[in-house]
Amino acid sequence: MISTSWIEKRKPYWQKLEALVSAGAPGVKKLSHDELQELSLLYRQTAADLAAIRQDPSSVHFARYLNQLMARAHNIIYAGHRASPWAIVHFFARDYPRMFRRNVRYVALALGIFIIAGLTGAALTLQDPEYKLRWLSPQMQQKIERKEMWTDRIISVKPRASGAIMTNNMSVSFMCYASGITAGLGTLYMIFFNGLLIGVIGVTCALAGMSLGLWSFVAPHGALELPAIFIAGGAGFRIAHGLLFPGTLPRRDSLAAAGRDATSLVLGIVPLLIVAGTIEAFVSPTGIPVSLKFAMSAALFTLLNVYLFGVAQGEKGQTG
Repeated sequence: MISTSWIEKRKPYWQKLEALVSAGAPGVKKLSHDELQELSLLYRQTAADLAAIRQDPSSVHFARYLNQLMARAHNIIYAGHRASPWAIVHFFARDYPRMFRRNVRYVALALGIFIIAGLTGAALTLQDPEYKLRWLSPQMQQKIERKEMWTDRIISVKPRASGAIMTNNMSVSFMCYASGITAGLGTLYMIFFNGLLIGVIGVTCALAGMSLGLWSFVAPHGALELPAIFIAGGAGFRIAHGLLFPGTLPRRDSLAAAGRDATSLVLGIVPLLIVAGTIEAFVSPTGIPVSLKFAMSAALFTLLNVYLFGVAQGEKGQTG
């Protein structure tokens, strides 16, 4: 028999679903991307509630109410409508910045781990210069000893290098994201490994008097590439959080909701990685003035922050 306390606990969720159904009654386009996600989740939860209530003869009126509510929600969720060619524009122009801000704490976690790893790699290399032998290839070490940038060879194969760089960066990003299913351990390893490597390379180049050459190479594309990697890491940690801390949701529903957020986060960084790969092949290794490279980096990083933190502020779906 269904208890009164259980029904009272579930009523707020039914009422929220009813409010979303009413808001979406004129058409599914009336709902934001976040509202549609919440509608889908509440629909599945209410379906489970209805199945339980049907087993209790004394709750017939609740079963009737939920039947009607589910029918209305079903019509909205599964109503056929033509896909708009502007859907992708809407996603990047409005939905993605809000999605990023709602999950920014996971991205900040990835950034923090990267910084700690970088400082660790730098400290270990300063303490023992031979530490770099564990991380850098013999060819790279020889280049640094001759005070030559190992990236110079990119210039002669720009188009091919651009494609290879994009493919590599997308592979790393996807692995950071997908590794979240390992309770975040895989994501943690990848972020920490890359941070440690940057720290080792940074100190090794500094000891060889090549800091300006290194950072003037990294700066133009790094303004987009590094944030993209942190966002991918944040997506992995979002999956891990949904898996480990489902809260009041069934673990499957919690993981499904986390997976939707994480997938959206990763899809949004694809343009960043394409632009970063192009810059890394055609701008970063060239001999253009260092001041222009750093100015370009500052401009790209500023534009990215304005986009992520300034677009669609104050609109529905912002909190979460």
